[in-house]
Amino acid sequence: MERVITLLKLGGSLITEKTQANTPREALLQAIASAISEAWNTQPLPLIIGHGSGSFGHAAAQRYGTRAGVHTPEQWRGFAEVSVIAAQLNRLVMDALHKAGLPVIAFPPSASARCHDGRLVSLALEPIQAALAHGLIPVVMGDVAFDTVRGGTIVSTEEVFAYLVEHLPVARVLLAGETEGVYRAPDQPEVLSIITPADWSAVRQGIGHARGADVTGGMAAKVHAMLNLVQAHPTVTVRIFGGRNAPTIARALRGEPVGTLIAATDDARLTPPAGPLYA
Repeated sequence: MERVITLLKLGGSLITEKTQANTPREALLQAIASAISEAWNTQPLPLIIGHGSGSFGHAAAQRYGTRAGVHTPEQWRGFAEVSVIAAQLNRLVMDALHKAGLPVIAFPPSASARCHDGRLVSLALEPIQAALAHGLIPVVMGDVAFDTVRGGTIVSTEEVFAYLVEHLPVARVLLAGETEGVYRAPDQPEVLSIITPADWSAVRQGIGHARGADVTGGMAAKVHAMLNLVQAHPTVTVRIFGGRNAPTIARALRGEPVGTLIAATDDARLTPPAGPLYA
């Protein structure tokens, strides 16, 4: 099956003030929504948008230890609280995208995700596929999930994306964050143009950790997860790039080389959008 779907993540550190609890960057979110709308309405490719929880979900999840497991009555109340807070940010994202003229529909993972000891093992795909088939843009997010071993846990947007890559014809993964890409080292603000699985041992020590609360591991965990993804699916490419200048997101959607490319091999080239979805 030809891979045609683009996955775009709006990082929690991008759309929220990550060091201030429950604080969205509303003006930036609106600018990002407009940039996505400009690109998508010019060329409406099959697109799934995801977003992180930033200062909304991560702080509460850290307080209750939700990622590690949910067992006590207090932890289950925390599990529900994290869900509500994550949904509050999702509402803000959905409203901004809708106001920008995008036909978005939300698919919170907590409604169908099942995990086994922290690993996402099932997620309802048919509604997402139906939405795409009818010209809509599904929106997913980092969320709580029930877990057969831990009781409950957190699934990150990247983990949801990895599941979608495994089961849907995804061509590109675009991760828009606060930084301009993956830096060679915290004290070396040089953005690496490409990282492959062969590079990991050389670059892993230099990649910084997240600023503010992040129960899903920060940049190092993100890069490692994406390297595993492209190694398992060599035709898929990933870009990690900055979205604070909102037009950069439109450039990424158009297939322009922004930020850091993560690919299976060094000879990976620019992967352009895969052609119109709706003829």
